[in-house]
Amino acid sequence: MSQSPIEDSNPALDGKESGATPFAIVDALKTVAGNPPKVRASFAKGQCVRGRFEPTVDAATITRSASFTHASVVRGRFSMGGGNPNVADTNKLVLRGLALHVGEGAESSDLLVENAPVHFAKSLDQMLGFLRARFPGSNGQPSPEKVKEFSEANPETLNQAKYIAARSLPGSFAGTTYWGVHSFKAINVLGETRLIKFKVVPAAGEIFVENEEANALSADFLFQDLAERIGHGGVRFHVLAILGQPGDPTEDVTQRWPNEDDREAVKLGTIVIDALSDDEACDATFFNPSNLADGIIRPTDEIFAARAQAYADSLARRRR
Repeated sequence: MSQSPIEDSNPALDGKESGATPFAIVDALKTVAGNPPKVRASFAKGQCVRGRFEPTVDAATITRSASFTHASVVRGRFSMGGGNPNVADTNKLVLRGLALHVGEGAESSDLLVENAPVHFAKSLDQMLGFLRARFPGSNGQPSPEKVKEFSEANPETLNQAKYIAARSLPGSFAGTTYWGVHSFKAINVLGETRLIKFKVVPAAGEIFVENEEANALSADFLFQDLAERIGHGGVRFHVLAILGQPGDPTEDVTQRWPNEDDREAVKLGTIVIDALSDDEACDATFFNPSNLADGIIRPTDEIFAARAQAYADSLARRRR
């Protein structure tokens, strides 16, 4: 007897997983990392910092958000991707992250960016399938066959890893470009709306380490470098709004906008990080991507919609 297409399909390979909720994603992230206690499910290794935001006169042409048009305080956190709090900074295949809380109260916004312009999954189903394919087996390692099989069935889930692998090892948190993978709508002071993506670029330029130099670096060299640079005057980043065009994809965060690197971008302002902070200042809560001051509209893609709930669940688990 022939089977129906549904019966023939393999949900894991199709990137479709039953029970794909934000809570299941947190469970899966913890499992992949080996379930270390009292740490974030992702970007577990990090350093909290303080600073300020200085807007440009052009910011109001893009958004009326007080977070990006007024001078304000900043709380931030530089981090390494994954749920392992002891991951070596010399592992270039691990994402570098920067979370920012700009402004205060109702006029604050949270901006989460990373050193790749795309996410590794376009839906919760696909994200859960990606993670489950990497669950450790009896030998403590994921099955290469399962990873290969899932990747071949879901090739877009490799876009992020391919971008990272093609670049040299980041030599400093202060010399890394960070991307927002989501498409936001921004409303300016005239009430005009346009599509943007956020990009945070180092004011002093990018810093990389070549492979032969990496062997001499410590497992925490990025954090040591950050402390040294802050102690010698701080670090600066420019916050850019990359301008969208009609037809740009907004729902699939595994894909970039066409010719994204060549797009017009407007500088919204400069972030100056001038102090390290006690990690409890960041660990007591979470950077909530849905916290956006008036003038920035939340993206509609499925991954963004799940993030706040997943981060809140991760916080609750590590505070138990």
